[in-house]
Amino acid sequence: MLALLAGDLRAGCSTGRLVEGLWPEEQPENPTKAVQVLVSRARSQFGADLIASTPTGYRLALTDDQVDTSAVLQSANACAQSARTGDHAAALGHAETGLAYWEDGVATDEPGDDPLSVLRAARASTYHSLVKARALALGRLGRRAEAIEALTPLTTEYPRDEELLLELLKSEAATAGPSAALARYDAYRRDLRDELGTDPGAGLQAFYRDLLQDDAPAVRHGVPHEPNALLGRDADIAAVTGLIHSSRVTSIVGPGGLGKTRLAQVVSRQAEQRSVHFISLAGVKTDEDVTGEVASAFGVGESLRTADQLVGIIGALGAGPVLLVLDNCEQVVRGVADLVQALVAMTQDLRILTTTRAPLDLSSEAVYLLPELDLPTSIELFVQRARAARPNAELPADAVAELCRQLDGLPLAVELAAARVRVLQVAEIARRLEDRFALLRGAARDKPERHQTLYAVVDWSWNLLEPAGRTALVRLSIFPGGFTASAAEHLIDDDALEILEHLADQSLLKATDTPAGLRFRMLETVREFSTAHRPADDDARPRFLSWAREFGTVHHTQLYEVNPGPAIQKVRADQDNLVHALRWAIADDDRATIASVAAVLGSLWNLEFNHTRMATLVQDTEWTLVHYRPEPEYVEVTRTALALAASGVFLVQGAVATRALVGLKRLPAAPPDTIMRAVAVMAGTAYESAERFPLVLREFRDSAEPLLAGVANAVAGYLAEVEGDLDNAMTAAQRMHDAFAGSRTPWMRLMAHLRISELCLQVERGAEARQHMLAAQAELGVIGEPAEMMEFQLRWGLVLAALQTGDADETERLLAHSAGTWDGEAVAIPDLGIRAEIALCRGQIDDGLALWRQAVRTDNQDNPAFDLIVDPTMDPWVLEVQAAAVVAHAQHGRLDEVADVVAELPAKVSLLLNDPVAKPVSMMEFPVCGSMLLALGMVDLDRGATASGVRLIALASRLRFLRNFQPTMSAVQARVTAEKAETAGRPTYVDWESSYAGLGRGELRAAALAALRDRDI
Repeated sequence: MLALLAGDLRAGCSTGRLVEGLWPEEQPENPTKAVQVLVSRARSQFGADLIASTPTGYRLALTDDQVDTSAVLQSANACAQSARTGDHAAALGHAETGLAYWEDGVATDEPGDDPLSVLRAARASTYHSLVKARALALGRLGRRAEAIEALTPLTTEYPRDEELLLELLKSEAATAGPSAALARYDAYRRDLRDELGTDPGAGLQAFYRDLLQDDAPAVRHGVPHEPNALLGRDADIAAVTGLIHSSRVTSIVGPGGLGKTRLAQVVSRQAEQRSVHFISLAGVKTDEDVTGEVASAFGVGESLRTADQLVGIIGALGAGPVLLVLDNCEQVVRGVADLVQALVAMTQDLRILTTTRAPLDLSSEAVYLLPELDLPTSIELFVQRARAARPNAELPADAVAELCRQLDGLPLAVELAAARVRVLQVAEIARRLEDRFALLRGAARDKPERHQTLYAVVDWSWNLLEPAGRTALVRLSIFPGGFTASAAEHLIDDDALEILEHLADQSLLKATDTPAGLRFRMLETVREFSTAHRPADDDARPRFLSWAREFGTVHHTQLYEVNPGPAIQKVRADQDNLVHALRWAIADDDRATIASVAAVLGSLWNLEFNHTRMATLVQDTEWTLVHYRPEPEYVEVTRTALALAASGVFLVQGAVATRALVGLKRLPAAPPDTIMRAVAVMAGTAYESAERFPLVLREFRDSAEPLLAGVANAVAGYLAEVEGDLDNAMTAAQRMHDAFAGSRTPWMRLMAHLRISELCLQVERGAEARQHMLAAQAELGVIGEPAEMMEFQLRWGLVLAALQTGDADETERLLAHSAGTWDGEAVAIPDLGIRAEIALCRGQIDDGLALWRQAVRTDNQDNPAFDLIVDPTMDPWVLEVQAAAVVAHAQHGRLDEVADVVAELPAKVSLLLNDPVAKPVSMMEFPVCGSMLLALGMVDLDRGATASGVRLIALASRLRFLRNFQPTMSAVQARVTAEKAETAGRPTYVDWESSYAGLGRGELRAAALAALRDRDI
């Protein structure tokens, strides 16, 4: 039935036709009812919307691309259209897409009796047309070896198809040589005369004549030999060669110094055309002189009229396939375009390649935008040229890489920098790049004059611009991170789109499709040149700050809306520009801009968990924002910036008074109908006084406003966690989840799931933690633009959850995918500790303990997890790893192997308990101390000081020691170990547990210090 309906998606199939097709010999008693039953079964199995009813029957409610039998027709039509327009790459893609619908790769022409077989047979002709189209496209793209493999069986199956034969002959001539192609042609001609008494078609005969000419040597007029190897351009050579094969005109387009001429020279020397002419137009100044210059290169009289010069050029080019290369066309683009257009119209086999900073804008032209060199190639080129300049020069790999990152991937810039190795070290060259135009000069003498300095390269393009283009380039150089067309409109008075197009055509701007939309960027070389030409009285700076104010005002709320992904992408794309604007706004005391930019950057960094940048932002802007009396249009950005400042301080330092709270109280009141307004209400009211705080917090937790209730419960949960009260912290997190469950903002739902999962891991409920982390991942998918740190935290949490459930294999699988980055840097993870626990789970004690010792030696002290920690040796993860390593060795009676770590623990935990500067973020302070006290308790038990050991383990449990590393840091195992070690007449684990149960933070700190002083060893 589905096959019958798929035969015509639009009209469908009548009930009568379905009956005939389904039961051709013997119909059921009630055929209409039988069809209805089949339709009902299909809808039940595949969905109620699959089959739609029509006035006469039924049809599939699907589009052509959802049904393979229709999709192959689409592919075939698109393939044929692309082939007709000469887009052979697209034709190949459509052909291969269509052929992929045949699972076994073969179509049958023999129909069976059932509707499915009939439908398959009906598409057999489409299959054969796609096979043929694919083979022809491979040949026309210059992929000769693949073409021969595809064409050979087709010419055997269709021996009189001269289109296939012609392409096979071309491929054989290119791979096996002209003699092989001539032999095949002669065999075909004889067979044709013997069977039909006729000759091959005109196309084959013309190619036969070309083959006879191929015995003559290849001629390369004006193509210089390479002075050295062209690095990193193999893919570009192949791409340009393919375009020459498929297009009459190909233009290599890019900025000066990128290597367009070198690439064209290599392509010319490797070209399949027997005759290649390479002509430089660098010395031509006017469009009217172009044809005469080319005619002169061919020895045609310059005094002739243009029409006669064209005839002379064509005569000099000769018959057959020829490649004409016109180098350096940008200053006479119009003249070159007129010449090329005429030559294409007057010849059949001529191919033209141009190098230019601006395309010719011809319908026959295929533009190849030459990319910059990648970093490895830039490094290779630098080292090669530096060794040539001074063979014994020191070239530190890191310094060379850092230098090359600043050279825009321009081969000329790399070579000029390498030449400076004669008199400067690499680090000094990098430092002097602050004035790159003074530094990068003095190229090799065989370079053209316009390439003798980097300044000359850019100045050549600058002089080709109209005044409006120069002004725009100067103003747009103010954007360090690229820009959009709408941003450019803030800086350009005239038609911005027209000017952007002109600058892009001149290769002074590069347009790139990004997730945030189309963006333009300048090479740093062009940007610095343009900045240097900015007049002192130019108004680019206030225009730029105006753009930043508008951007912040518009986008700061969008990050927390229903579909925040696009807004997040836009803010990230303009992050460097906004940071640049913030610095200027602070310098100018432009408070409206400070508020607008702080609001949007703070929102992004808050969502990304980028606490380091948030702390810097608060430090740089808080005082100004507190003293700002915003105009009405800037009240909300000011509220957002201050709310983020207050919440950032709370997360790191806990409930302390901040200047931001004062600023929030001064703003006009607003209902808590957005997440930032809810945070502002919470921060501005709940901290008015210490006495009212619990009452107000309780009131807000029960609020009918869901956002306010969610925020209040989040605050309550964090405060409970700081006090070690994880039961109430979990209750608050659940209420936070309930409040945000109906929120239209996916971020809030994600944060609620993430919060619950964190707490579940702390109380060793790994399976429940995993459920909430998977739910958070689903919300992250809804957002569609995950923050690196958020994504990393979820992956890492899933690793810990799997470890807590005892699934070593799943833990190992997840660990392989848990590495992450944060703000472009690798995130340190204690993966060795996890691998150690996996080994211990599997009973591999020696391997597990060895991994723990390795983890201690490589404890990420050079890359701390928290940049706010003054002393990296006191980083929470470092201390947690050390404590867990000690506990693991104590459990297996091998403390002597970590004796150095054991010796350091008492001083470190004492420092944490006494020195507020050394403390980690407030919520981790006691759990980290608890982990170290557990380690010391295990040490005491191992050394026979059982009373002290039991006391310390009970105290560690009260401080909620970290339970990430399981089974080593299991609370149950710690308690069992302590209870087994109890001695008569001494306080038991339960005794100590009871004595610590009601203590507050200050009392617990005092109890911990007392326990350390009272240790028996």
